Amino acid sequence: MIRTSAKRHSSYRILIIEDNDDHAELIMRSLSGGKGALELDRVSDGEAALARLGARLGDGGAAILPDLILLDLRLPKIDGFEVLAAIKASERLHSIPVVVLSSSEADSDIARAYGENANSYVVKSADYEALDRSLAGIGSYWTETNRALGA
Repeated sequence: MIRTSAKRHSSYRILIIEDNDDHAELIMRSLSGGKGALELDRVSDGEAALARLGARLGDGGAAILPDLILLDLRLPKIDGFEVLAAIKASERLHSIPVVVLSSSEADSDIARAYGENANSYVVKSADYEALDRSLAGIGSYWTETNRALGA
């Protein structure tokens, strides 16, 4: 199944999967500064993410799917690697781009994320301004520069 979501709606939907309230707020604020209409949604653990995406127990429900997922790796209940694996194993979800946002710079985490078919891996800088620029760049790239199939 190939998603052609850009034809279905005029805004760009982003699901933020982040357990840290401060990081989530910064991500949402940074993305809101870009061009275009964005619908930002946030869940704070892996279990809630899979439920929101309808990825549990083969649920193919009528959930409105995001155009992009921003995924933290260190999540409560179900970790980000398991969430990523479930998304990419699902016929219904696998084509949604997933950008891993993690504070981990470990080569093993980066390799594992790409091994689970993450579309990008971005290290969250401890410097507020650097992180804000990075997040703004992510938003700009995925919502303005990248061309999705069928868009």
